[in-house]
Amino acid sequence: MLGISWRDKICNEVIRQRTKVTDIAFRVSVLKWQWAGHVCRRTDGRWSRKVLEWRPRVGKRSVGRPPTRWSDDLRKVAGIDWMRKAENRKSWRCLKEAYVQQWTHNG
Repeated sequence: MLGISWRDKICNEVIRQRTKVTDIAFRVSVLKWQWAGHVCRRTDGRWSRKVLEWRPRVGKRSVGRPPTRWSDDLRKVAGIDWMRKAENRKSWRCLKEAYVQQWTHNG
């Protein structure tokens, strides 16, 4: 498409600038952050909020590292009470930049 081969060793960022294609990790992280805030602000009792708050306690835990949950990376940026912080749109938008940077720089 651009006439670039692997031997040219051009960074992905440069190729994205030339083609005007956004980074998929950036887009996914923005959408996840926005959706988490949207779900936390709901007050109509839908199942999506209940699933986020649900803590299953059945059987014994397996040995080793615990599996990563969907909300673990949200907690890294916003803290343990991230659901309460998401209810305030202004503060939630301020935290979005830190979350997106974490995702795009770390992989």
